[in-house]
Amino acid sequence: MQRRLIDYVVISLKGMAMGAADVVPGVSGGTIAFISGIYEELITSINNINVSLIKSFLKEGFFAGWKKLNGSFLLSIVIGIAISVLSLVKSIKWLLENEPVLLWSFFFGLVIASIFFVAKQITKWTLATVLGFIIGSFVAYYITTLPPLGTNSSSWFLFFSGALAICAMILPGISGAFILVLLGAYKPVIDAIDNRNFKTILILGVGAIIGLLSFSKLLKWLFKNYHNLTLAILTGFIFGSLNKIWPWKKVLTWRMNSHKEKVPLLEQSISPFSFEGDNQLAIAVLLMIIGFLTIFILEKLGNAKK
Repeated sequence: MQRRLIDYVVISLKGMAMGAADVVPGVSGGTIAFISGIYEELITSINNINVSLIKSFLKEGFFAGWKKLNGSFLLSIVIGIAISVLSLVKSIKWLLENEPVLLWSFFFGLVIASIFFVAKQITKWTLATVLGFIIGSFVAYYITTLPPLGTNSSSWFLFFSGALAICAMILPGISGAFILVLLGAYKPVIDAIDNRNFKTILILGVGAIIGLLSFSKLLKWLFKNYHNLTLAILTGFIFGSLNKIWPWKKVLTWRMNSHKEKVPLLEQSISPFSFEGDNQLAIAVLLMIIGFLTIFILEKLGNAKK
């Protein structure tokens, strides 16, 4: 596929959207990739990384290996994700602490749109796909109700967290950042990125690479052999994850973080009219609409490229 420079700029922008989504616990960068029309190419390109690729670099030269890798495509996405994560992490942290209702409202609208567009890819609904959707919904909902583990910053734990989170990040509907929250690794990761702690970032990166290379092969096989069923389960995952990003919450239990600050441990989704304090309903609804339209525009761009 011949691409111009502007095409790679657009791919980088999609990578930036993926990075922004992955920073927030509850939203999947894989969903953004799927909606924006680059998901299957991304999975295929990741699967190109194997022993034969190394042989191509050694025997046929750098450019032949780079072409087989689809390197320019992957590099554009990586650059976009890196720019987004490094530039937005402070803003996301501030919004999570100071304007959680507005932040979650935007992402709630984004994920609602994702459900429709991912489900639209299912060519035939059968009993198996309906059951897959229901099971995926229940599993995702159950995960959102689990209490986070205590914070752990050991090297092996961070390596494992990176491997598991990256698997979630490339699945539409499952948030890698939320998996980090459940494991108790979200704060160490965010702090490492914020403070440019390259040792911790390297450990996470190695774990992520190993997890990505392993899981992408399984995912490609599932799409090839059980396309509709896989999409139905993923749609269910997205639907079930809505509980996590519902903007209005009631705190059930609290915990003390590493700074001896009182932070929520378990929360329950409630009506905005039962929310204590300013529910910011009008602005929240507006941001939901903007989030929905963001996915709609990305989907149109993806279809235009196809």
